[in-house]
Amino acid sequence: MTDVPERMPLNRDFFDRPVVEVAPDLLGRTLLRHTPDGPIELRLTEVEAYDGEGDPGSHAYRGRTERNAAMFGPPGHAYVYFIYGMWFSLNAVCGPEGRASGVLLRAGEILSGAHLAAARRPKARSAHELAKGPARLATALDIDRTLDGTDLCRGGDAPLSLLHGAPPTPDRVRNGPRTGVGGDGAHHPWRYWIDGDPTVSPYRRHVPRRRATSAT
Repeated sequence: MTDVPERMPLNRDFFDRPVVEVAPDLLGRTLLRHTPDGPIELRLTEVEAYDGEGDPGSHAYRGRTERNAAMFGPPGHAYVYFIYGMWFSLNAVCGPEGRASGVLLRAGEILSGAHLAAARRPKARSAHELAKGPARLATALDIDRTLDGTDLCRGGDAPLSLLHGAPPTPDRVRNGPRTGVGGDGAHHPWRYWIDGDPTVSPYRRHVPRRRATSAT
């Protein structure tokens, strides 16, 4: 790993802070993924914070399980989960070890390795759509549950690293309600994005699923 500041991995202390501090500070950082076919780099443009057992929208709201164990630390590691029986999503674990919290990496701009990302996202209509949304981001970067618990601070040839990158100026950072979160967590303004960036995914409010009714 080069000693150019932008190319250095973020250190553990960066992540060992309250999740609502870490989340906006991740915007503009570089996510480096070493795949078997070559590296892919992505600049983060949209994230969401989830505050563990104090947050009704979090996977850890009801405590520790085998699925969410990585959320409980140590900070600076990956939490990868499977959703809807078909998609993966990537989170960066934050805060002190033993207290679950994490930042969902929702969208980003592919900086290099676009041909590798496009091969995994053949339905993308443009380069801006390759990682526009958390499932698309994980698919484009070949991320699955085998990467759950990966150290994001290691750098070098690690399968996943978060580098310093180039954060936006504060005036370009926006925040609002999280996408698709309902109930008591619906109004937390913990979604953060870079204003005007074409890779940011559209906001969608939570729509309760209808339960099937039996015929009478």
